[in-house]
Amino acid sequence: MTKKLIIPKRIICADSQNKILYGTALEIINGKINSFISTDKVNRNIYDEVYDVPRLTLIPGFVQTHVHLSQTLFRGLAEELPLLDWLRLKIFPFENAHNKNSLQVTAQLSINELLMGGTTTFLDMGTLRFGEVVLEEIINSGIRGLSGKCLIDINDLYPDFKSSTNNEIEEIKNLAQSFHNTANGRVKYSFSPRFVLSCTEKLLKETKEIMKDFPGSIYHTHSSESSDEINEVKKRFHKENIEYFNSIGVLDEHTVLAHCVHTSDNERKMLKERNTRIVHCPSANLKLGSGIAPIPQYLKEGISVSLGADGACCNNNLSIFNEMRLSSLIQKPIHGTDVMDVKTIFRMATIEGAKALHIENEVGSIEIGKKADLVLIDLDSYSNSYSYSDETVYSDIVFSSTAENVRSVMVDGNWLIKDRKSLVYDQQEIIAKGKEELQMLLKRL
Repeated sequence: MTKKLIIPKRIICADSQNKILYGTALEIINGKINSFISTDKVNRNIYDEVYDVPRLTLIPGFVQTHVHLSQTLFRGLAEELPLLDWLRLKIFPFENAHNKNSLQVTAQLSINELLMGGTTTFLDMGTLRFGEVVLEEIINSGIRGLSGKCLIDINDLYPDFKSSTNNEIEEIKNLAQSFHNTANGRVKYSFSPRFVLSCTEKLLKETKEIMKDFPGSIYHTHSSESSDEINEVKKRFHKENIEYFNSIGVLDEHTVLAHCVHTSDNERKMLKERNTRIVHCPSANLKLGSGIAPIPQYLKEGISVSLGADGACCNNNLSIFNEMRLSSLIQKPIHGTDVMDVKTIFRMATIEGAKALHIENEVGSIEIGKKADLVLIDLDSYSNSYSYSDETVYSDIVFSSTAENVRSVMVDGNWLIKDRKSLVYDQQEIIAKGKEELQMLLKRL
């Protein structure tokens, strides 16, 4: 039995009461939160580790529900393009040139960046080939993640980047059987059709049926991101994006749709009725010129919304802090200054993300019995406020902090970042490897 104790300045629980605790230590036994203890009653001698950090605030690990680990190697190489041209001219050719070595190092760079920024759980949209490389890296890193190879069996944008329907189906069956619920459930398989324009109806429907054989898995795809995309969907199917998904029976509570920037009243009704989850990626939507998603309307209608950074070549980083800040600010000129308050945003980045992935009984808040996926953040830096009310704490996190404020990160009770140092990767080594692999990948184009 391993017993650890963290003694922070305060604990932001993100539970149903939004409790903020002072003068309280957190006891962790065998990777789970065991109890809250008043600091004046702590017996330090009974613990394997006592981490006393009186300047730091303890929060739940952030949950990002849409990222692309495979794209971090291409940061800065796909600028000033709208979505479909961005895919056609840059992203599909780059991803098509991946081999196992380049994919492994981009996964390492991505996971390291996510951890350094306090993200402890993510949902990844993989690339077409070598899905096992990414899943193995997630297992080895210690982070919590869901990932699956992206599915493409038609590709008018870049015909070299696709596979056959039967091969796609066979491959996801094998990958799910090998990786779903591995590492004591820390790693799960997600079924990931790229988007409507890259998948036959057969592939979309059969993938959904296969998913049902793997409880706890997720159906993860892009939807309604740009006007050009939606217009093309209408040409092919005489339906809007979400209407088409609904017509083929793939929308339900285990479906996570990235973006949903442009939706009709009828589509929002479908999302609500099917309890489908939406991921808001404001940085990517702005950078690709896609638009501003109607997030306040989704929330008002009771539709699940969580946050994701998307990929590092349409963002250009994987920081949840950027997404929290922007998700609030971009709505205020449209809906008023009181919309998208900081507490709502913080919950979208933690417990609401966990709910979207159906793991809210395990992570997303600091509660007894949950897994110790935790982040210690410095809210006493020069950029934060100088008052200490409960409300300014949320404001400090959402509006004033960056990934640099994160000090230590724990997953399953194991430190992966300690005092701003990665215990998983040699950062200079993976950066150097990344540069080498990128040069070789560009030669393969």
